[in-house]
Amino acid sequence: MNSRLQGYLLCALAMVGVGSTVVVSKPIAAGLPPFSATALRFAIAFPLFVAVLRWRRVRWPRVGWRDAGLLVAQAGAGSVGYTVCLISGMKLASAADAGVIAGTLPAVAALVSMLLLGERPRIATLAAIALATAGVLTCTGVFEPFARATTSSHGGVALSGNLLVFAAVVCEALFILLNRKLSVPIAPLPLSALMSGIGLVVATVAALAFEHPFDAAYDSRTSGAALLGVAYYALLPTVGGFVAWYAGAARLSGTEAGLMTALVPVASIALAVVLLHEPLTRMQLAGAACVLAAVWLATRGTCSVRRQRALPEPDERCNETV
Repeated sequence: MNSRLQGYLLCALAMVGVGSTVVVSKPIAAGLPPFSATALRFAIAFPLFVAVLRWRRVRWPRVGWRDAGLLVAQAGAGSVGYTVCLISGMKLASAADAGVIAGTLPAVAALVSMLLLGERPRIATLAAIALATAGVLTCTGVFEPFARATTSSHGGVALSGNLLVFAAVVCEALFILLNRKLSVPIAPLPLSALMSGIGLVVATVAALAFEHPFDAAYDSRTSGAALLGVAYYALLPTVGGFVAWYAGAARLSGTEAGLMTALVPVASIALAVVLLHEPLTRMQLAGAACVLAAVWLATRGTCSVRRQRALPEPDERCNETV
């Protein structure tokens, strides 16, 4: 197998892992409160990242007070905010809808950069944002308000869940924005370790303040599926996905690696149908098609990144969420 094909397979595996987080968040949401689940996720992932750092003899980066504050804000948004909003949203939303919404990250990140950084958008970027918006509105039934309202009495509940999932995407977009504001760039591996460590502290404090994590650990409603889901989330998409993504991206150009992010909504929908037995509607298919086109436009021609970095800016969530 040649190196380029290995790169595609590894990046595809990482993106399928990202898509699976939407599905695995469903049993997690049913058995654990969101902050407690998030803290447990990073309690598992952080020691593994530290072990990898020691194994590869990578030193912790030295940062000033300004960058330290940005790192805390990054972890609060991209590590804790993303996971908490996703798990909370999955109590109410379907996994297929959530997968489509999660796939809009590249376009949402571009929109956030336009609004907060004043970046001048290209025509392709504007088209990507429009397509991503159309995809979200389509899969949530806005263009066909009675299509799913007649088959479910929980349309308003599902909409609330979809909004929480979209809030998770916005949190991840803010993570990308804050990462660009660091005065000294941090390599992906130590950045992932820092995000996990800081995320563990933030999520633990929030769990102790707003939840009863120790009671939840012994609650009869805490199912084994929820605990297994958290362990899977920490080991495969978080740590394993990081290794797979960067090993694959090193063999590809930035544009080639960036296009693999289109697998996120595809994997989410497929896994929701196969594992959760959710029905697949034509509105979800239409929304997924819009999102796939948006991902292609958002990553096309914007990845003039040095080969050793090999990660397109719109998908820097792989630094910590994969």
